[in-house]
Amino acid sequence: MVTTNLRITGMSCVNCAGRLEREISALPGVQSATVNFAVAQLTVIFDPRQLTIDRIMAKVAAAGFQAGPMPLDPETGAEVEQAELMNQRNWFLLALVLSLPIMLTMTLHHHRGIGWLNLVLATMVQFSAGLAFYRGAWAALRSKSSNMDLLVALGTSAAWGYSVLAFFGLLGDARDVFFETSAWLITFVRLGKYLETRARGKASEALKKLLHLQADKARLVTPEGEQEVSASVIRVGDLVAVRPGETVPVDGEIVEGHSSVNEAMVTGESLPVTKQVGDGVTGATINLNGRLLVRATRVGEATLLSQIVKMVREAQGDKAPIQRFADTVSTWFVPAVVLLALLTFCIWFLVLQVPFVTAFSFGVAVVVIACPCAMGLATPTAIMVGSGVALSRGILVKKGSALEAIAGLQVMLLDKTGTLTSGKLSLSALITAEGVPAQRLLETLAAAEAGSNHPLAQAALLAANERGITAAAVSDYQELEGHGITCILDGNRLVVGNQRLLEQEGVATTAIVPQITQLAAGNSLVFVASAGRLLGVAAFSDTLKPGSALAVTALKQMGIRTVMITGDQGAVAEQVAAQAGVDVYEAQVLPGRKREVVQGWQAQGYKVGMTGDGINDAPALAAADVGIAIGGGTDVAKETGDIVLIRDDLQDAVRAITIGRATLSKVKQNLFWALAYNVVGIPVAAGLFAGYGITLKAEFAGLAMAFSSVSVVLNSLLLKRVAGRL
Repeated sequence: MVTTNLRITGMSCVNCAGRLEREISALPGVQSATVNFAVAQLTVIFDPRQLTIDRIMAKVAAAGFQAGPMPLDPETGAEVEQAELMNQRNWFLLALVLSLPIMLTMTLHHHRGIGWLNLVLATMVQFSAGLAFYRGAWAALRSKSSNMDLLVALGTSAAWGYSVLAFFGLLGDARDVFFETSAWLITFVRLGKYLETRARGKASEALKKLLHLQADKARLVTPEGEQEVSASVIRVGDLVAVRPGETVPVDGEIVEGHSSVNEAMVTGESLPVTKQVGDGVTGATINLNGRLLVRATRVGEATLLSQIVKMVREAQGDKAPIQRFADTVSTWFVPAVVLLALLTFCIWFLVLQVPFVTAFSFGVAVVVIACPCAMGLATPTAIMVGSGVALSRGILVKKGSALEAIAGLQVMLLDKTGTLTSGKLSLSALITAEGVPAQRLLETLAAAEAGSNHPLAQAALLAANERGITAAAVSDYQELEGHGITCILDGNRLVVGNQRLLEQEGVATTAIVPQITQLAAGNSLVFVASAGRLLGVAAFSDTLKPGSALAVTALKQMGIRTVMITGDQGAVAEQVAAQAGVDVYEAQVLPGRKREVVQGWQAQGYKVGMTGDGINDAPALAAADVGIAIGGGTDVAKETGDIVLIRDDLQDAVRAITIGRATLSKVKQNLFWALAYNVVGIPVAAGLFAGYGITLKAEFAGLAMAFSSVSVVLNSLLLKRVAGRL
């Protein structure tokens, strides 16, 4: 299966998006088709053996829309959006210029010359700025569907057509015309479309900022020297020079130099990160001070930034479950409004027997005040802004629906190693035999461990280096797998390893048994002996990350139950669980069992989140309602998770939940106001409160309809305030 994203133009409302989804889904070989009206994006997963992109684009065209590739280049993307915005602005200005004279002379229609002028101007508006509504309505009807264009076309055509017939005296004594109604209705709808396009552009600012981070130039290092080239020509293995103040053009590994690098655009972390030879750097980060020579490891669409852009676009194309409600309502909305408008006219004209023009005005007002767009924009705009806020804090939302799901989490499962803890062993305690200085114990330990790659050996060397100890050279080195090391230092035989090895070598450990028993819980022990005498024991443990306990506390304050699962022994698990403050822990859990733990909580009716970083966490991440992958973990974990914490910080999981809850709250607000607007607006337009002197002219009903969509988008943009509280 192949996934493609296409930019769609020509959609007027969410009904258009739903119709296009149905048309594309019907094609052979299509697994799924999703249209996000807010970002004008079609995401199709299809079998390339049965279907081509050209055929998909042809089907889009047949449905009455235009399709093109989603521009990856930031300049191209900005140009496309700017062109669309200017197009909407120009149509609005044209309609405004032509409508103003009609409004200024609306009381002088009885003058034949003024009447002819207004007829010509209204007709020009109707079939220039209003022509797009006819095209959209015809495309919808041809597909046996309906959309907002149909409402606008019906309302304006009714007002304009009635005025034309009355002007030429074809309606008997009815000589009243209202050309201003059709002209201003189109003008106001065009104004709403312009403001909506502008507001939606602001909603997608996070992605646009991300795209603009990409470097367009690179300094390629060749045998002839440095050569400035386009970043697109860099290939894996090429050497690239990055001077102070320049943007790193590709993902790579430093082979020469050291510097501080600003990674805020990728991780959200404001403090620069020190980089040296062997460290990795990410494209779009900024080199602050010091020349770096970088070997490219990932270029083009394989870079982290490009992958993030791709994931964000896929997340924006994804549909949250709550959006299905809005889509269902919108599908039946337009036909229901047309029936209500006919019913309104019939009641006023046939039952209440008011003048035709009055009944007609009420019917037209009902048609034009109804707005399915507000409901269609309620969910995707909020998710777009919410995912942008998350991205600014180093939280990558891969699926838009995850923002809704994470808001309802009741249980959070936490992997231990690499998630709650650093995943790196460090020296936690030293116990020396009587008369042995701690310095000598560390010197002996470092000398023996210098030749080993074992994690315990590396932790011992790190501890020695931090205390300024340099490992001495040894001879007759032997590493006994699963036991430890033997070697010769200054003519003395060293034995360094577990208690079993020392016992085999005849070294007594009984003198420090009480301390050993206490240390054994939660620590890995390394015994050190020289010339048959015990020097002491070093204890190493995987330490809790600085923010883990705070994150667990915050999760519990949110009403979320915390559960730690680990493959470690019970004693280690108990110690870490106590330090982190989790509610429940489960030890000696095999990788397959982690998934069963997730499913067990789900079977009890809980919404379950899983946070992990390793390959063994992938099945559990996939099974959870929301999988949260730690950014410093394996690629498999990051590919499986619904949300990726780019920084290696568990507190970002708390922030993700906060953003998810705020986003869902904003979606509910949007849906409430969109529904409330129609529930209140349609009865007013229908003249239900006419007895109290409350009525609504058709053109102002159109203005209200236009601003309802804009208000939903602006309300979604208020989500950006959440960023200041994280």
